[in-house]
Amino acid sequence: MAPQDAHGAQAAQDTARRLRTISDELADCFYERADVVRTLVVTLLAGQHSLVLGPPGTAKSEMARELTGRIEGASYWEILLSKFTAPTRMFGPIDVAALARGEYRQVYDGRATTAHVAFIDEIFKCSTAALNETLGYLNERIYHPESGGEPIRCPLIGAITASNELPSGEDSAAIYDRLLVRVEVKYLEDPSNFASLVRSAVSRPAAPARTTVQLAALQHAVVEAVPAVDVPDAIVDAVCTLRAALRRKELVASDRRWRQAVSLLQASAYLDGRPAVAETDLSVLTHVLWNSPAERPAVEREVLHLVNPDAKEALDLADTIDELEAQLDAMAGQSREALSEWVIKKAHNQLAMAGQQLEKLREEAASAGRSTAAIDRVTGRQRAVRARVLTEALGVDASTVQAQL
Repeated sequence: MAPQDAHGAQAAQDTARRLRTISDELADCFYERADVVRTLVVTLLAGQHSLVLGPPGTAKSEMARELTGRIEGASYWEILLSKFTAPTRMFGPIDVAALARGEYRQVYDGRATTAHVAFIDEIFKCSTAALNETLGYLNERIYHPESGGEPIRCPLIGAITASNELPSGEDSAAIYDRLLVRVEVKYLEDPSNFASLVRSAVSRPAAPARTTVQLAALQHAVVEAVPAVDVPDAIVDAVCTLRAALRRKELVASDRRWRQAVSLLQASAYLDGRPAVAETDLSVLTHVLWNSPAERPAVEREVLHLVNPDAKEALDLADTIDELEAQLDAMAGQSREALSEWVIKKAHNQLAMAGQQLEKLREEAASAGRSTAAIDRVTGRQRAVRARVLTEALGVDASTVQAQL
């Protein structure tokens, strides 16, 4: 390897290392969001756009700002859309001083037109007037000035968008289709994480570490390093197998979406410091191949069937846990004696066994170098349901539940 090539390879490895550290730091700051943060980083590395979908108060905006704020030298743009947002507010207001001189000119500084990274909140509330320009901005990174003339090339690497709800009309559905990665976030489920969140409101924790990455390094990764990651024939075969399995379940994604997803696989491998895509990278496709949240579990199962047998077994345990929670809900209003009998005869043992199996699965996955994200998520559900059983069915004081989990 020539000295210049060796230097470039070292720089690329340093960028990947920094981005991994950033992901770890943000995962420490935002409880139960490790997989979300990693997915957003992978999406940026692939030069694609993401949607963070979830109810208000789930740190969607804060997470996006914290991540994009780690890119030094990048021009950042953020907006909260509404049905009345004019295109000029997004891409450049009219220069009033120039207009007084008889010149029609827009001011682009600080707007989407000059941004390297963007955060667009309530993306599906995009106004009809701004729809076409927003689609052109996301699809082709161009903006057509109000005064006409040549389209402006925008330096956008990727946009993180957010919404509390799915699109309801054809206009917003067109934008939804252009967001390759769709990540769901929910309220915290693990009682220990919720307790830490509450404590953080009344304590003054030390300032967290803040690793950054240079804009030029990120751009080089997106343009040069990520596309250079090899995609072995075995991965192509696995993708074909996955597509066939999903089609049997009537879960169909467009050819364009499958093709764009290849860059995500390459970005995932690059982030982990690997020169070629591996089966574990296919897990990112769980955020790509569904249209409605109701389809996501089926997609996740098919993906994990290929790449992570531990996680697939964890999802099977999740079904048992969800069934127990549904039974607890159905028993609302029953006597404490009836609830206690249900806990003793059924819920306690099943939850305890699920917890033991999840712990074993996590150990096996970690020792084999496989992702534990899905297992950790199910473990959080197990802890949350067990906490409900203790407090609602057995009457254990909520303040003492934490010590028993």
